Amino acid sequence: MNDPSQPSSPPDPIAQEILRATAGSRKLYGFNDTHDPRTPADFWFQESDEGRILFAVFYTQACRWSRCLGCNLPTRMSQHPVGFRLLMAQVDALFAHPDVMICSDKLRKVIVSNNGSVLDQVTFSSTALIYLIAKLNLHLPRLAVLSLETRIEHVEIEELEFIARALREGETPTQLELAIGFEAFDNRVRNDIFRKGLQLHQFENLCRTIARYRFHLKCYFMLKPIPGMTADEAVSDIHRAIDYLSAQARACGVTLNLHLNPTYVAAGTVLEQHFRDGTYTPPTLRDTARAALHAQGTPLTVFLGLSDEGLACPGGSFVQPQEGPIVAQLEAFNRTQDYAILRSVAGL
Repeated sequence: MNDPSQPSSPPDPIAQEILRATAGSRKLYGFNDTHDPRTPADFWFQESDEGRILFAVFYTQACRWSRCLGCNLPTRMSQHPVGFRLLMAQVDALFAHPDVMICSDKLRKVIVSNNGSVLDQVTFSSTALIYLIAKLNLHLPRLAVLSLETRIEHVEIEELEFIARALREGETPTQLELAIGFEAFDNRVRNDIFRKGLQLHQFENLCRTIARYRFHLKCYFMLKPIPGMTADEAVSDIHRAIDYLSAQARACGVTLNLHLNPTYVAAGTVLEQHFRDGTYTPPTLRDTARAALHAQGTPLTVFLGLSDEGLACPGGSFVQPQEGPIVAQLEAFNRTQDYAILRSVAGL
């Protein structure tokens, strides 16, 4: 029970900002304030043409944007600040984990996430980020790429230059990559409906800027991210995205990866409400392959996201129970970039 004689703490303005954004997008979920702040929210491994990947999600205050229609990633984060000491403890816990250490000499890429923006200094401590880079240099002797997930507005080129210099001190040259959530190419779908808040001119400026430093780009897209989209419209949107990204890669000379996620129905979002009333169904793996096939012969590499990270509502995954063999085929594509696999899955 609160002691009325003691002054109460003022409300955290960032937490209030997050709650307003969440309510404004009619999201019904809460946040995870019971997670041990000394351990990461999650981590897992992926296999790609770049080699073995460690995908690490650190537990921080939730994404300040928190408006995207179909996103419930903030449910794994805190509404409250997580300080640099606790974040550094998470880094220590990650590198003490036996699953990480047993393959430390095989890891070629690390993707760093907090289900928001790692470069947002308000929610992810700069001290902890530099500490993480020091640990990468110490423990991952074959690391080739460090990928940082962020919204564009949090990118500061001076910070990236410093990070890139620190990465060069490792045992092998390590390339810096920025991972940007694009979600949909059509501007109305992306901003008016999905509420991403990303304009093409922002992305084009980013491409020109990071090309000067030879940093890489990863762009996350979602197949069929909104209600009311047919399968053909969803595939067409990704085809247009591939054409656009290819043109940017050629014009700016930037190395660019398309990370295509078939959309799952995220619990506690407006998308779940449409799923429940029958006005939305997730995309199929066949349509995912059909969409990604358009990248053959372009300068892009492609990675297909094949997990809902346990965040889909019951029945809301894009993978059906009998589709394990198809998932295995698409995972093989991620490793090989063999487009014959996509043609087979697409039935072409």
